[in-house]
Amino acid sequence: MNRGLRFGIGSWGLAVYAILGFVLLLTPIVYTIAFSFNDSVKTNIVWRGFTFENWTTICTVENGAVCEAFATSILVGVVATLAATALGTAIAIALARYRLRFRSAATLLIFLPMATPEVVLGAGLAAQFLTAGVPKGVLTIILAHTMFCISFVVVTVRARVSSLDPALEEAGRDLYASPGQVWWRITFPLLLPGIVAAALLSFALSFDDFIITNFNAGAASTFPKYVYTAAARGIPAQANVIATAVFLLAIALVIGSQLYSAARRKRLARTS
Repeated sequence: MNRGLRFGIGSWGLAVYAILGFVLLLTPIVYTIAFSFNDSVKTNIVWRGFTFENWTTICTVENGAVCEAFATSILVGVVATLAATALGTAIAIALARYRLRFRSAATLLIFLPMATPEVVLGAGLAAQFLTAGVPKGVLTIILAHTMFCISFVVVTVRARVSSLDPALEEAGRDLYASPGQVWWRITFPLLLPGIVAAALLSFALSFDDFIITNFNAGAASTFPKYVYTAAARGIPAQANVIATAVFLLAIALVIGSQLYSAARRKRLARTS
């Protein structure tokens, strides 16, 4: 009897704890989506009524700074992601496939940016740019984001490289394939899921970053920096609109990829 009672209380407690966790996680998202339709005037804190005007006046003259900051974040995220993915993939393959003399030290240096607090990393990069005489702006943001995104790319792609069977590449070479053909027809398709995952992670980290960006942005403004600055005087509803659109796009991509994977598995099951 007592065991059943304890089990019941524990089950209910776990369910309540999970529900509270989901509520805490989803409340800011629901708030952002709801207040993107708020009929606000100067501040977007108090609900004043429902309207679609915020969605139709995103990039007007009054709200041009929001779209400019968003465009800068997209530019920085795309360029930093491409650079970090290319460099990180090459480093991951080198560390996983070759017995380098200083592989342990290189692995430690790769993990350091992930373990270093962003305040220390941002301040250190800002000092380096100042010493080198590089003016702060979009270029320094891209360089900073590329630097800390490389670590995440290396970790993600390296795990994928370690799981590959070298016999597949050896079979390609035995069939007289050139090194380029082995790479594009065998190695790269097998690494592609890990590379795509690393690229998506890099873009999310770059788009979301504020601390490192704030140290190295200068007069340039990204979307997180704009939101932080605007919070002092009231974040415009158009910022909520952009945040909502990005969230819905991410959800659509996840659902689309899941549906595509499910359809592909069904096709493979039918053909087999």
